[in-house]
Amino acid sequence: MGWDIGIELLTVLMFGSLAVLLLAGLPLSFVTGGLACIFLFVFGDAAMLNMLPSRIFPLMTDYQLSAIPLFIFMASVLERAGVIERMFDVIYRCLGGLKGGLATAAILASTVLAAMCGVIGATEVTMGLIALPAMLKRNYDVRLASGAILGGGTLGILIPPSILAILFAVVAQQSVGELFLGAVIPGLLLSSLYIAYVTVRCYLNPSLGPALDPSERITTREKLVLLRGMAAPITLVALVLGVIFTGIATPVEAAGIGTFGALIVAGTQRKLSWEALQSAAVTTVKVSAMVLWIVFGATMFVGFYVVNGGQQFVSDMIIGTGLGPYGILLVMMMILVMLGMFLDWVGILLLAVPIFLPIVKSLSFDGMLGLPGVDPADVALWFAVVYMVNMQMSFLSPPFGYALFYLKSVAPPQVTMGQIYASSLPFLLLQAVGLFICVLFPQITIWLPRLVYG
Repeated sequence: MGWDIGIELLTVLMFGSLAVLLLAGLPLSFVTGGLACIFLFVFGDAAMLNMLPSRIFPLMTDYQLSAIPLFIFMASVLERAGVIERMFDVIYRCLGGLKGGLATAAILASTVLAAMCGVIGATEVTMGLIALPAMLKRNYDVRLASGAILGGGTLGILIPPSILAILFAVVAQQSVGELFLGAVIPGLLLSSLYIAYVTVRCYLNPSLGPALDPSERITTREKLVLLRGMAAPITLVALVLGVIFTGIATPVEAAGIGTFGALIVAGTQRKLSWEALQSAAVTTVKVSAMVLWIVFGATMFVGFYVVNGGQQFVSDMIIGTGLGPYGILLVMMMILVMLGMFLDWVGILLLAVPIFLPIVKSLSFDGMLGLPGVDPADVALWFAVVYMVNMQMSFLSPPFGYALFYLKSVAPPQVTMGQIYASSLPFLLLQAVGLFICVLFPQITIWLPRLVYG
């Protein structure tokens, strides 16, 4: 029989020990899983021990999770086929005559890349290796160049096929297809905000992002030839998303189609080899294993906390602030940004969503400033997309936002961490603007899923 303990003290012990061990540098997957086992043994009972297999086995057999390794493998194959480098080359040559054209090209390439892989780390690292040196070579402002890559790279968490959307749907028992559709317009909105910011700044101060030298520019005919070379990968992405959005295939089936298509694209580019396949497979195994180990550990950790009344405790504490529904939502968003300074997105999802989602579902969002609100039947979908937009902010939040360190790991030596921190702030503000727009105008997230699924 375990020791009796109040939920207040249990909250301090569980999350205090979690913070201490994470600050000590231990991996999140083993910290959450290990702490769950310790607290189950010390404070639980025999019946609670059954929670371990009962929470893990359903995840191990969840059909939707099989889309994660398939999409990661698809992205890895396309990367090794040289599609990403060629895509940036095509876009920047087409836009190079514009002021800030290379930064705009980096954002557009990141947007397309986000639709290919759904993983932020891959986008940040790839664009940091390709686009940042190209911009610095052409005398772009370091902060503008770094910020464009940081902002564009975070779109991978939002634009389908987002791995975050798949995991959110599994945890919240929602439709993956609806989440994919709900994230399309917010993702394009944020991409447009980034491009508008870069363009306006460069036209006001051309020295921040000078246009390409006339000798580097190409004719309209040459642009069409370059675009023709990108037809295969763009068609593949359109096919994968199209079969999902039209309901022809489930996300898992679409991931299978995308993986097969990526192999064909790599073959047509003459980049399909055993070495490339082996490298892509190893990358897929590493990323998938990392995600799933965190899922298992965090699920047990949160499960024990919820079973002991943690969800009710947090709900009472948040609702007890006396704030209205939108005030409570603001508090949640601020908590998510702070968590993003220290945890990765998988850990935040597994720790926060099981507690926050029931609270949100119990509230009525009747609209702000006289604008239409959210129908109770759509609250879960709306919150899911708002949550994903918010997660982008957590990746750019200094001092420990993950995207900042992804970029620093591949940036040229002359780019300092201080410059990367400074470059993230304007794009962090743009993400906050995008988040506010999604909260103020909920139809941005709801309209497309309801149009397709009814």
